[in-house]
Parts: sequence; C-alpha cells; structure tokens
Amino acid sequence: MNKRSIIYILGWVLIVDAVAMQIGTITSLIYGEKEAWYFVLTGVVSAILGVLAIKVKKPKNMVLYQKAGFASTALSWILLSLVGCMPFWLSGEIPSFIDAFYETVSGITTTGATILNDVEALSKGMLMWRSFLHWLGGMGVIVFLLAIIPKLGGQQNIFLMKAESPGPIIGKAVPRMRSYATMLYGIYIILTALEFILLLFGGLNVFEAINTSFSTAGTGGFGIYNSNAAAFDSYYVQTVIAVFMLLFGINFSVYLCLIARKFKQSLKFEELWIYLGIVAVSTAIIAFNISSIYKPYDAFHQSFFYVSSIISTTGFGLTDVNKWPELSKTVIIILTFIGASAGSTGGGFKISRIILLFKEVRKEFSLLVHPRNVKLVKMDGKAVNHDIMRTTSMYLVLYIGVFAISFLLVSIDNMDFTTSFTAVAANLNNTGPGLGAVGPVGNYADFSILSKIVFIFDMLAGRLEIYPLLLLFAPSAWKKS
Repeated sequence: MNKRSIIYILGWVLIVDAVAMQIGTITSLIYGEKEAWYFVLTGVVSAILGVLAIKVKKPKNMVLYQKAGFASTALSWILLSLVGCMPFWLSGEIPSFIDAFYETVSGITTTGATILNDVEALSKGMLMWRSFLHWLGGMGVIVFLLAIIPKLGGQQNIFLMKAESPGPIIGKAVPRMRSYATMLYGIYIILTALEFILLLFGGLNVFEAINTSFSTAGTGGFGIYNSNAAAFDSYYVQTVIAVFMLLFGINFSVYLCLIARKFKQSLKFEELWIYLGIVAVSTAIIAFNISSIYKPYDAFHQSFFYVSSIISTTGFGLTDVNKWPELSKTVIIILTFIGASAGSTGGGFKISRIILLFKEVRKEFSLLVHPRNVKLVKMDGKAVNHDIMRTTSMYLVLYIGVFAISFLLVSIDNMDFTTSFTAVAANLNNTGPGLGAVGPVGNYADFSILSKIVFIFDMLAGRLEIYPLLLLFAPSAWKKS
C-alpha cells in the first residue's frame, strides 16, 4: 500500500478542514460570539499538521490502487470528523467528546441525526458549521480534492472516486477525473445557490436560508430550530425545500447530460423513472392514508414533503409522524431502506442496486424455465459487467450483516423494538430521524456510549458504501504488495 500517498492526501484533508471551518469563524464574528476563537485555534493546528504531512511525506508518485484508494477515503472521513468536532467540544457547547464526535459524523455523512435536546442553544457559528458539514460531505471531500489538486486528478486514481461515490458505478470510468469532479461541484454549487435565492424570496433571512440550503444540498436535514422545517410556517418555503430534496436525490449524471444537451440520453436513465415513480406512488398512498387527519391539500403537502425527505435521506421533518397510521409509517420505513439514486448526494441502499438485483433474480427465474437461453442483465440499455453484479450481491450480504450486528448491539440499551430498529436503519442509511423515540421530534441523546459508537460506524459505513471502512480492519490490506 502506498502509505506516503495516503499521508499526503490526509494532509490536504486537514488543510481543507481548517479552511472550511472558518465559515464558523466568520459567522461568529458577524454575531459577536466568542466561539470564533475555537474555530481559529482548531483551524491553525489542523493547517500546520496538514502542511507538515504534505511536505514531510511528499510521495514520488500519486498512483493509488484499490486498497490505498479505499483506505485514503475512509481515513479522510474519520480524520475530517475528528478535527471537525473540536470546536463543538472545546467550546463546551457539546460537553461530551463522544456526543460532539457523533454530531460531527452525523453532519459530514449527511445523516442529520442529533444528540441535541435544544438545537437553538447552540451559537450561530456552531449552527453554521454544523450545517456546512452537510454541504461538505454531500458531494464529498475527496471529490473536492480531485477537483483542486492536479496530482490527484489523473485517471490512475479512479479508486479514490469509486470509494466515495454513492452507489455502483455502472458506466465506463471517467477519462478526465479532474474535469468531472469540477463539473459535479459546479452543478452542486448552482443548485445550492438557486435554493438559497428562492428561500430568500420566501421571507427567510440570510442565516436561515443559507443553513437550510446547506442542509438540503447535502441531503442532511440539520435544522437551526427545535421544530426543524416546521419553524418555517410557509407552504412556499416548505415546498421549495421538498422540491430541492428531491432534486439532490437524483443522479448528477442526469444533470451532466442536460448541460451537454444530451436530452434523449438523460431520459434513458431507468433509475430516474423508478425514483420518480416511487415518489409518486408513496406520496399518493400516504396522502390517502392520512386524509382523515388533515385537509386534502395539507395531506398531500405533508405526504410529498416527507416522502421527498426520506427517499432523498435528508430527514427534514414537519410533524410527529409517530401519530400517523401504521401504513404510512411502514411506507416511511421502506423508503428509508430504498434511499436515493446512485451518484446523488443521498444515502440508502440505492435504487440502482435494487434494480440490478431485481433484474438478476428475474434472469435466474428465466434460466430455470429456459436453461439454454443466454440472457444478460442490462441497465439503461447497456449490458452490466459481471463484476458489478458480483459486488452488488456482495454489498447486499455485507449490508444485511452490518445491520443485523448493529441492531443486536443497540438492543442492549433495552429501547423498544421500533426505536432500536429504525435508529439503526436511519443511521446506516444516512436518513437521520427514525420512529419512536428517534422520530422527527426526538433525538439520540438517551442512547449509551456503546450504541453511539455503533451508530458512528454505521453512518460512516453507509456513506462510504461499507467496503472502504471494513478495509481498515483487514490486516492483509496494510501489508506491502
């Protein structure tokens, strides 16, 4: 494994973290808060360590194969979280280190689960940093590094992109990774800015609009008020948030095709139509099911907002869904597992994987009836490589295994079944809120340290697609090859 290259990348991660958290410094200074010093102190130390790592361990070449690429990505996210939690902890706004670390991991992995009983007690600088963690983690810090550092942008480092990209990469490798990463961030910034402007038109102040835009873009769901998105008592504002949650849950390749004016190609994405179909059907089911609780328009509004929130894995909430009928809650749980599209900022199992597994099962049934037939699994009209099918099936096994072990460990806390089950599902799928005690009006404060550590692992595993994180625990991965 190319350890020098890994240290070099970690050095850049420290520098990016140091610069990024100055958004907290600026916000604190604007509002006259003393918390600015905690961001400055952490940033200076992080930057110094980053520069030392880059200069002292400068690699001769930056070729990273699969093991090193995956390890670099996993370690980058852990390091980013460890440094990122320092302002929360040092300032005393989140006194427990494990709670501060949990909140930061929840932010950077775009999960949006919180241990805070009173969000509004945080200073403005901390709230801004908390929301910006979503935005930073949404597109990914490695993608950002690929865009700004020439050494990393070569095709030979495709494994860095693969390790951080959500969902299976079905198409061919991108020939110019740096250009691709730059385009992704360009789209990301434009969509974020567009939502910000529309929210300002809805009457939100700058602080509210920018925090909400960061949380929506990263599909994270951290709010700046205890009542979350319900604090914005406006159909217009809530609809803007719902629409953008849906947009950020779409594969960004669709947007790239639209920008390139490949309109026909953009309509050929099977995942897009399945995604929109699931949203439409789920919205209709829940709206009908809760029509006895709300007026017709309110039922549709609540349903559409919450379906967009859960399938995109954002996790914004308007009401206590624990009071909804069982059918609606069942649909919500199913959507939590399904998740968003591959190549989006959302989490979950991913719709593309479900499509591939369904087609593989259909192919096997066809072979039972017609053993001599040769049938290929196709996606978007193209044959899917056997290796992709193999890794998709393996991912399902690992996913079930991680979920089962996590659920077993969390059950030690003796919470009720619904709370424990949906808590694990919400953390592993990066959704945030579950049901029961961890519903939209609840939080994760009452869980034990063990459970919070399990959740931290789940959030990182879910965001990094399990493989990179598990690789860190494989002794053979660290041997020279």
